[in-house]
Amino acid sequence: MNRSLLRSVSLLATLGAMAACSPMVDTRGNLPPTDVIATIQPGVTTRAQVTQLLGSPSTVGTFNERTWYYIGRKTETLAFLAPEVTDQQVLVVKFDDSGVVQNLEKRGLEIAQEVSMNTNETPTAGHSLGFWEQLFGNIGRFSGKKDTPPAQGISTTSRGGANSGGY
Repeated sequence: MNRSLLRSVSLLATLGAMAACSPMVDTRGNLPPTDVIATIQPGVTTRAQVTQLLGSPSTVGTFNERTWYYIGRKTETLAFLAPEVTDQQVLVVKFDDSGVVQNLEKRGLEIAQEVSMNTNETPTAGHSLGFWEQLFGNIGRFSGKKDTPPAQGISTTSRGGANSGGY
């Protein structure tokens, strides 16, 4: 084999391996830039202006609709390894009764806490169906009649118009 061809193939293989090892960056949610956040002034900026600057919030407070949360997370994944969180921000914007920003708080990755998921399952009554029960379980359950009468006491016709006052 030609020496320059071997060297070219080797160089291409090395470049391909290096490209495969570059991290994939994934951004989820809303990570507003710091300079945009700096333009929001408590006591001055309104709810409409916050929406114009940052967009819709990621979520709104459950018990207090005057609290908006902008949540964002950036992760990097290298090859087959688990993703690593590189940046996480929660911007909490609180409004007063008139819709003006009352307080602005930025929380970062330094105060984040890892929450482990509970893997327990809630038991259910009965048993799980096996393969054959799932496959043949409905055979013989349907009669094939298309016009079945309605249940007793339920009428299929309307009695009077919309303003008739009922039955």
